[in-house]
Amino acid sequence: MCALPSPRAQRPPACTRTSKNSCALLASRCSGFCSNDFGRLLSSNLKILRNIILKDDTEFVKVWSKTSKSLISYESGRIYFDNYRCCYSSLLPEPELLYELPKTPKTEKIEDALLCQCPLENVLPNASEQKSCLLTLTAHNWLYRLSADTGETLQRVYLSSRFKFRSLGWDSSQETFYVRSIQCKQTALERQAGVDNNILMHVAVFQVFPLQLVGMLEINKKVFGKTAVDVLLSQGVLAVSHSSKLVRLYSFEYIVNKFRTEELILGQQCELNDAKGIVGEAPYGVPVNIYIHECPPVLFEMSYFENGVQIGGHPWHYIYTPNHKRHRGTHHVCSITDGALAKNGVQDMKCDSLEADWIFFHPDDSGRIIHAGPSSINILKIMAETGCDWKYEIITDFSITAARDSNQASQVIVTSSGRMVKRRFQMLDDDPAQETFRMVKYEDELDLLAVVDITHAEDEGQARLRLHDNKTGTLMKRVPLEEPWDVTYSHEVYFDRDTIIHTVQEKNNSFCCHVYKMKRPPSDQP
Repeated sequence: MCALPSPRAQRPPACTRTSKNSCALLASRCSGFCSNDFGRLLSSNLKILRNIILKDDTEFVKVWSKTSKSLISYESGRIYFDNYRCCYSSLLPEPELLYELPKTPKTEKIEDALLCQCPLENVLPNASEQKSCLLTLTAHNWLYRLSADTGETLQRVYLSSRFKFRSLGWDSSQETFYVRSIQCKQTALERQAGVDNNILMHVAVFQVFPLQLVGMLEINKKVFGKTAVDVLLSQGVLAVSHSSKLVRLYSFEYIVNKFRTEELILGQQCELNDAKGIVGEAPYGVPVNIYIHECPPVLFEMSYFENGVQIGGHPWHYIYTPNHKRHRGTHHVCSITDGALAKNGVQDMKCDSLEADWIFFHPDDSGRIIHAGPSSINILKIMAETGCDWKYEIITDFSITAARDSNQASQVIVTSSGRMVKRRFQMLDDDPAQETFRMVKYEDELDLLAVVDITHAEDEGQARLRLHDNKTGTLMKRVPLEEPWDVTYSHEVYFDRDTIIHTVQEKNNSFCCHVYKMKRPPSDQP
């Protein structure tokens, strides 16, 4: 019997190919001649797409617009209208309606939502749990798991008849999320009776794929301090903010292990807190099963002036503004190990503008920092000092600078005697007469920085999307947007592979979504 060659012999891996021709590579994929190394294959395809997008004759053309009376949201190829009730796919040449949920009264509207992509590392027993879904929180305290493609209800969980839940957030993206209640306020009866309500809020924590309950915890001011005003979860850390501009971080794993009284399973009978019912079903909901009766160990504590504290980088650092007026407008980069300020760690753009500069850790996992202002964008690196592995310095990897006309900073006036006098004046960094940066985002699949700049012509703001190489900062392409940019209204721009989405608030308090698609000129071949 003749043995068949192995699949690997039939389809060589992408890394062994010598052809660099984009058309040849795409043709080989259409005919099935492709690698079984899917990671390399996807990377190669995205490099091809990047090269096509950055060609001089490739354009982005507006193909679709739609207005809405409420905010418009976008994520991963899906555009959501009417509080997530209507979903359009932006992956097609023109957006098309994926699904439309039935209309509901305001008391049942969707308050917040999270998009869950399908898990890649494991296979789940239930087929419906394997697909992408939209987690939605309604005004009447129901958590729904909807099919991301059809809107079909796959699962629902009732949270509580006692607490009002308002927002969703990722603890660990695509792994753990939390549902946060509104802040508890002292009632008139409690004030009259002289009773202090020390409960700040309640937080329910879930795992996804499959949907499982971690627990419901209450945040008590007797434990965390009377000045506690807000709480969030991020990367396994419970962060408690205080009105005194102080933030304290605690290990959520420690809290669960020490203070969880009982594990709860959705859909199973439970008797807890002198009440009995089915977990996740109305009217019982999800009972509190994590009672924090003493303050957990503080992992990290920091007093800040404004904008809170950010943690990230390689190695771990944090960015904050010290709580003193003399530090207003500065950003300090410090080691999380010992709190030492990095060399050149005080970043100050000295912006003379109506809006402040902004700074954040680069989302490309390089450990770099993006510091952006109206006239410049600095990409910063955290480096160990020469000959000293435990001390760090901040260096500029590259900078992107807006085009500025220095001549506009002066005016020529004529005196009564006829003399020409040049009078200088201070121009704001975000002056409408100058090119100004408004937005910086990262397109991870194409490894491009998407920067929105604004210039004014005939009293209208004209926006352009600039594409810069993420490694060098080199300007690769400019894409003009057709819609005028009025700085008095909110705007969002998303760049996702071959699609640009611009959502804008209009003067009549409505919103509009504009979609651009990549377009190549027709071939000259007969």
